Amino acid sequence: MEKKDALDMFCYQCSQTARGTGCTIRGVCGKNPTVARLQDNLLFAMKGISAYLYHARELGYTDEEVDAFLERGFYSTLTNVNFDPESFVEMALEAGRMNIKTMQLLKQAHIDNYGDPVPTEVPVGAVKGPGILATGHSLKALEELLKQTEGKGINVYTHSELLPAHGYPELKKYKHLVGQLGGAWFDQRKTFAKYPVAILGTSNCVLIPPEQYRERMFTSGVAELPEVEHIEDYDFTPVIEKALELGDLEEEPRDKVLTTGFGASTILSLAPKIKELVENGKIKQFLLVGGCDSPLTQAKYYTEFVEKLPDDVVILTLACGKYRFNDLDLGDIEGVPRLIDVGQCNDAIVAVDVANALSELFGLDLNELPLTIVASWMEQKAAAILWSLLALDLKGIYLGPIIPGWANEDIINVLVDKYDVRPIGDPEEDIKQILGS
Repeated sequence: MEKKDALDMFCYQCSQTARGTGCTIRGVCGKNPTVARLQDNLLFAMKGISAYLYHARELGYTDEEVDAFLERGFYSTLTNVNFDPESFVEMALEAGRMNIKTMQLLKQAHIDNYGDPVPTEVPVGAVKGPGILATGHSLKALEELLKQTEGKGINVYTHSELLPAHGYPELKKYKHLVGQLGGAWFDQRKTFAKYPVAILGTSNCVLIPPEQYRERMFTSGVAELPEVEHIEDYDFTPVIEKALELGDLEEEPRDKVLTTGFGASTILSLAPKIKELVENGKIKQFLLVGGCDSPLTQAKYYTEFVEKLPDDVVILTLACGKYRFNDLDLGDIEGVPRLIDVGQCNDAIVAVDVANALSELFGLDLNELPLTIVASWMEQKAAAILWSLLALDLKGIYLGPIIPGWANEDIINVLVDKYDVRPIGDPEEDIKQILGS
């Protein structure tokens, strides 16, 4: 792995400006770069926790224990406070535990406000009429947009991580929430340029827009972009006015349909059937395949991986990594869908709940279940979720194709040796290893 020099910084320990390995102490900028990488990891994980906590707070839900951890975690990364690698591994595990609490909090906030998700088919493509395309993670922002556009003849579409919104009863009741445009976060420049609609970015997964659609793009919440109008206090009047000014989209075929909305209660209602199918050998394995997607060519691994899975495997998926394969028709196993989309990245907690329920159902430890996690990697929320899984002592997680930027050889060795994390390789070989064939 190519070594990256640290930025120029003043070191409070040796009282000099240091660059790379120029520092004379075993600190974050010197002879123990692993500490620096572990600090980066902790910062990324805490950014992920903060993102989920922000959306929970939007809906009035907070947690003092998580707040206190974030204070301590950020403070611990000061260069003159801590130089112990082991303590940062322990803090990363604590971040994982705090992220579980945060995901539980956000999931409860979503269910309390919008109801328990139900399986919902979502057509992809435009219908005739003015439109607004909402992207990001904030269900609160989408709800306010739907309220303000009701009765105005405007169609509202989701993009990327807002796809799961269609499964919530209190959001799907809005008949002008008509479908999805585009897929994962990184297709936005192509998708946003294609459809002359007003665009609303509600969270961090937004790219700086080209001139082609900059004047019809808006942001809200923490998302802000250069030369893009920012909406305060959920007053989407400018977005609505822009949509009406732009006029009608033309109808297009909507043959592609995505299914989302498999909450824990829906999946667990199938528990007796699942147990029967497993005991009869009709379901051989459960795979959680998901995470952050990447525009890099290596990410095609996930399409090939899912395509090559045998018909007796059930796939749980979440986050934007699902766009690599969520348009595949994988059918079902006697009524149990083979592809189950549980939602956004924060809905990893649904997968955890399902795993715990399966553990109880079969009387097996989590690591004894016919369940394997195959996680794609991209950004900060993924760091928080990875450490949540490690905090649950889940072994044999397949990870890739992009190795975390904060991980050097020492850290990768710890993840492999201590936590049995397995870098992905060839789809066919990985499937053979997972299925024992």
